[in-house]
Amino acid sequence: MESDLNKHENLFHIIYSNGQAAGYSKINLNTPYPLIPSANVTKLERLYLLKEFHGLKLGLALFEFITDFTKKQKQDGLWLFVWIENQRAVSFYKKSGFEIIGKADFKISETHSNPNHIMFLKY
Repeated sequence: MESDLNKHENLFHIIYSNGQAAGYSKINLNTPYPLIPSANVTKLERLYLLKEFHGLKLGLALFEFITDFTKKQKQDGLWLFVWIENQRAVSFYKKSGFEIIGKADFKISETHSNPNHIMFLKY
């Protein structure tokens, strides 16, 4: 995490609830992906909430902040990888307008990988 915090291309945002950190996001502006025809797109690396804050619409508030922020940075959209079996996240992203544009494997170890959707939200 310390290494991630020290990289200038990583932008972190923290969301609070009643003065307590409830979750965070990590994005990278201008991060093209081969399946997306624009170079001016943002990779959404992380969007996490602590479990005790689920159901409070904080994830949606943080997501809306990210989309507003990236639009102001003249980005054409957001893309991400999400584990196929994380139905809560897949459903959230689909409701938010993302489309599945491909698949990728996330290598866990030499013998195991998790299948991921590649999802894109065009502005």
